[in-house]
Amino acid sequence: MTGLPLSGTRILSVDQYGAGPYGSMFLAQLGAEVIKIEPPGSGDSARATGPFFLGADDSLFYQTFNLNKRSLTLDLKSSAGQDILHRLVKTADAVTNNARGDQPAELGIDYKALGPANPAIVCVHTSAYGRDNARAAWPGYDFLMQAEAGFLSVTGEPDAPPTRFGLSMVDFMTGSMQATAALAGILSARSTGMGRDYDVCLLDAAVHQTSYPATWYLNEGHDIGRTSRSAHPSVAPSQLIATADGYMFVMAQLPKFWARLADALGLGTLKDDPRFRSNADRFRNREALVAALETVTTTQPSAHWIALLGGHVPVAAVNSLAQALDSPVLAESGMVTTVEHPSGPLRVLASPIKVDGQRLPSRAAPALGADTAELLAEIGLSEAETAALRAAGTI
Repeated sequence: MTGLPLSGTRILSVDQYGAGPYGSMFLAQLGAEVIKIEPPGSGDSARATGPFFLGADDSLFYQTFNLNKRSLTLDLKSSAGQDILHRLVKTADAVTNNARGDQPAELGIDYKALGPANPAIVCVHTSAYGRDNARAAWPGYDFLMQAEAGFLSVTGEPDAPPTRFGLSMVDFMTGSMQATAALAGILSARSTGMGRDYDVCLLDAAVHQTSYPATWYLNEGHDIGRTSRSAHPSVAPSQLIATADGYMFVMAQLPKFWARLADALGLGTLKDDPRFRSNADRFRNREALVAALETVTTTQPSAHWIALLGGHVPVAAVNSLAQALDSPVLAESGMVTTVEHPSGPLRVLASPIKVDGQRLPSRAAPALGADTAELLAEIGLSEAETAALRAAGTI
């Protein structure tokens, strides 16, 4: 694909592991040149994250978050490393990082340090708790944010222990916010000629995702807690419904969907039952409503009901991860793609963003330092200078 929307944009990515690399990968897949700056020798810690490795300094975990990027090894704690960073910053639009909140200033990757080299540089900081409070130096991870932001209190069955999401959703949400901040900053800098610092932190992102339940609590003191069968906190029927071989998820959120569901199940008389006429009635009598529906739904397997209801009533199969990824729906949509890797073809998830109806192109994540020599040559270093930096451990 030619003419990608971010072609001509250069991002220096001092991101490691999950949230930061996830966000900068969106930019890379949209056409930005994302230069991943990694510590010499060890590189991004994601390279050593198992259990599935692709030779030295590479893993399936690392590949997940770093498609389409370039890799430069650079010791940012050395004066020579800082000199190279500043020379690169003069060629860049933004610098992103997901360091601990007290680290950007120490590593010289905030606007105060980089602005003199390029007044238009945009510095995006993704930390656990932010850079401007008593927790700035605290390390933090996704699961901790889920716990503190209340996610565990609203996930799972009412009588179960506190339960986290099965995926690191706070990392992914925060990474997406990082990408949004970077794009906003670049647009602003291109019109004003001035960059600045932008911040997003895991805890803020997690709290922001509590969304309308937060508004309900802040204004009405209402804590939604947990609901049985993952039911919606204010609409019925909108939850797991038992079938002959498991469950399906039904979301009859609107009156028209409730009417279609009742008719399709041969339970049209329920529409006139005073217990179920309005959503408020159905919500108030949810247990009785579900019991009535399941007298029918438990007579056939989930696949039968998906075939009957799909496209008419919002409904979904309750898949395992394997079933989801092997689905013919994903095969048709191209959401699973293959990239070439030195170890052989590698199946990966495509970008969820399409341009002109086409999936964005993907290529394998880079080997550690794969682009170091080329990038240093671009900013004017000779082969001898590069060799000396390598011998000194700067790159």
